Amino acid sequence: MSRYARQLILPQIGPGGQTAFHAAHLLIVGAGGLGVPALQYLAGAGIGRITLIDPDRAEESNLHRQPLYAGRVGQPKTDAAASALRALNPDCAVTALTARCDPANAPGLVAAADLVLDCADSFATSYLLSDLCQAAGKPLISASALGLSGYVGGFCGPAPSLRAVFPDLPETLASCDSAGVLGPVVGMLGMIMAQMALAHLAGITPSPLGQLIRFDLEGWRFSTFRFDAAPEPATAFPFIAKAAIQPGDYVVELRDAAEAPLPVTPWAHRLSPDQISRSAPAPGQRIVLACRSGLRAWRAAARLGPLFPNEIALIADSPLTETEG
Repeated sequence: MSRYARQLILPQIGPGGQTAFHAAHLLIVGAGGLGVPALQYLAGAGIGRITLIDPDRAEESNLHRQPLYAGRVGQPKTDAAASALRALNPDCAVTALTARCDPANAPGLVAAADLVLDCADSFATSYLLSDLCQAAGKPLISASALGLSGYVGGFCGPAPSLRAVFPDLPETLASCDSAGVLGPVVGMLGMIMAQMALAHLAGITPSPLGQLIRFDLEGWRFSTFRFDAAPEPATAFPFIAKAAIQPGDYVVELRDAAEAPLPVTPWAHRLSPDQISRSAPAPGQRIVLACRSGLRAWRAAARLGPLFPNEIALIADSPLTETEG
């Protein structure tokens, strides 16, 4: 019996859907708790090519939510995942990149893919990928998990971007590392991401693009809504790579010397978020705001925007790919 017999008999898939799966090239950013289930179900379904990028190695503390790495602790996650997926389905060609997804390499990765899955669970990465996918007309499936809750949605392509649904940042940025997470939570999100990707490729209606699903597994509450008409925000501050800083930029380092002994550039003005209104860029001079996660930079940009008509860009000077989800 064919490997794909059980899905081929589905009227929503059939030979046409299977052909679409085999022809597809997916970019999956993050091989953690979200990426592991998504990878397994997508490779199992017969996706033709997957490019997987993640900088981390498998750790024992990952295994409760990333069981794919059992027996592979210490290995780069991308290599371990690629090996397991090739054993699962030799029809799926996996390119493993042990690196961070950042503003320097992301444009090329997105351009080469038909569909992008944001499994990094990092707000800076999510907005970076959303901006690139929106500009390129590529669909993006993105999810985020924390504790016992999370969301997953289909963005860009013909649908509004992530910024249209989440134009503002939360007050604080907790992570799975600091706030904890239960394995089945990220497992469910990763499986829904895979289902959304397959539904898009097979042309199943209604489209997963423009759909958002939320759940809270502590209170057993699920909700979903469509956001096809969500407007794009009037102002969007892009994340850029450090290498994209120009000599003429007005650069502000928002970290103090204890946190960042070397500023993001030698000529950066070191100001705290409370001092950001003291900025004095020249007319037309691009403002570049740098911090560790991008959160302080985003908030500083929101304060400076009404004061200066200058272009503003952000730098998250830390790993943009956080796969602890």
